[in-house]
Amino acid sequence: MMLESDDWCCFQKLMNRRRAPRRISHSQRRGAPSGGEWRQRREENWQGQCKAWVGEVEEDESRERHVKETVPRGTCQTMCPARELREREAQNCLHRFETLAGTERDRRPKGDPLRAVKEYSRPAAGKDSTKPTDLRPPAVLLKTVCYLIDDVAASLDLQPWIEVYSFVFDRLRGVKQDMIIQRVSGLDCVAVLEPTVRFLIYSSYRLCGEPLRLYDPRINDTHLQEYLSWLLDCYKTETRPLPNQEEFQALGLLYNLGSARVAQHIMELPELLRSSPAITLALSINRAFLERNPVRMLRLSQRLNFLQSCAVHRHLVMCRRDLLLIYSHGHNSRNCRFPLERVAQLLSLDESLAAQLCQTYGVEVNQDDQVVFSKGAFTEPEQGKLHCRLYHNIVADKQRDLTVGRIIHGCS
Repeated sequence: MMLESDDWCCFQKLMNRRRAPRRISHSQRRGAPSGGEWRQRREENWQGQCKAWVGEVEEDESRERHVKETVPRGTCQTMCPARELREREAQNCLHRFETLAGTERDRRPKGDPLRAVKEYSRPAAGKDSTKPTDLRPPAVLLKTVCYLIDDVAASLDLQPWIEVYSFVFDRLRGVKQDMIIQRVSGLDCVAVLEPTVRFLIYSSYRLCGEPLRLYDPRINDTHLQEYLSWLLDCYKTETRPLPNQEEFQALGLLYNLGSARVAQHIMELPELLRSSPAITLALSINRAFLERNPVRMLRLSQRLNFLQSCAVHRHLVMCRRDLLLIYSHGHNSRNCRFPLERVAQLLSLDESLAAQLCQTYGVEVNQDDQVVFSKGAFTEPEQGKLHCRLYHNIVADKQRDLTVGRIIHGCS
C-alpha cells in the first residue's frame, strides 16, 4: 500500500525524531574531565578529608593530654593537710574525735595528726581547692576510708553512734571531693566507693526513726544514690569482672525496688552476671514488689543476708501495709476469723508486734488472738504514729554477732 504525500511527510518527521542524538550528559560536556581525571580528583578529595579527620583526632588527643596535665595530683600523705590542721586548731574547730589525748579540756585543744581527717568544705569564690599539698592521692584516700570505718564507725568506745555517723559522713564527703578534683577512676575509685556504699546502707537502717535534727534520711539517700551510681559506672568501664560486682548490683536493685531505670540496667548486664544467685533473688523480690504481692516479697526477703536486708528494709513498711489491706478486702466477713499466729508469720513479725501493727491500721484483734479483717475498718495511721524501727526484727535477727567493721567490709 502506497503512502500519500502528507502521510509520507509525517512518517519522515517521526523517524527523524527517533534518530535524534541523545542529550549530552554533564560529564560529556565541553571541558568536563575524562574518566581518569575524575578518579584523580575524587582521590584528592578523599585524601583531603582523611587529612582533616586525622587533624581532628590529633587535636582531640592533644586536648586530652592537656587536660591530663592540668588535672591536679595530690601530694598530701596524711589524712588531714597540715595547713588545715593548724587553721582548725587556731579556730577551735576540731572534732572531739580528732583531739590529742590529754588536751581535751584545754581552751584550744590540739589536733592529733594520726586522728585528724580533712573535713568537707563547700567551694567558695577566691578559694583554691586544687593545691597538691591539700589533696590526698588515691592510696591515702583509701587509707582514710579504712580509718573511718575501722577506728571510728566500728569503735565501741566512741558513742553515741549518731555522732559517729555525722563525723564519718562529713569526712567521706571530703574524700569524695578530693576524688572528683583529681578525677580518680578505675580500681582506685572502686576500692573507696564500695565500703562507702555499705556504710550508708547500714546507716539508713541503724538510724531509721532518729529525729530529723540528728539524721535526715533524704540527705543520706541522695548521697547514697550518687555513690552507688558512680560505683556502677566504674564497673561498666572495667573489662574484667570484679569480685564484689554481683553484691553491689543486687544491693542497688534491692534499695531501689520498683525503679524502671535500675531494672533496665540489671537486664543489660552480661548473662553470667545477671544469672548469679544474688541478682536472681533481687530480681524475684523486685518482681513481687511490682506485682503488689507482699506475701511473696516477705517470704523471699527471709533469704537475704544482713546488708541486703538493710537495703530492702525501707520498703517493708509499705509491703506490710499492702498485705493487711489485701487481707482486709479478701477476708471481709462478719464470721471470718484469722489466726494471729498465721498473720504474724506472713508479716515476719512476732505475735505481739503483729497485733500492734494490725491495730495501727484499724484491724481488730480479739481476745482469742484472732484477727477480724474488715475493709471498712482499715484506716491509714496518722503521721508519726507508725514507727518503722519497731518492726525491724526481720533485719535485726540476721545481724547476730556481726560487727560494724565486718558489715562494712563485706563480711555479712
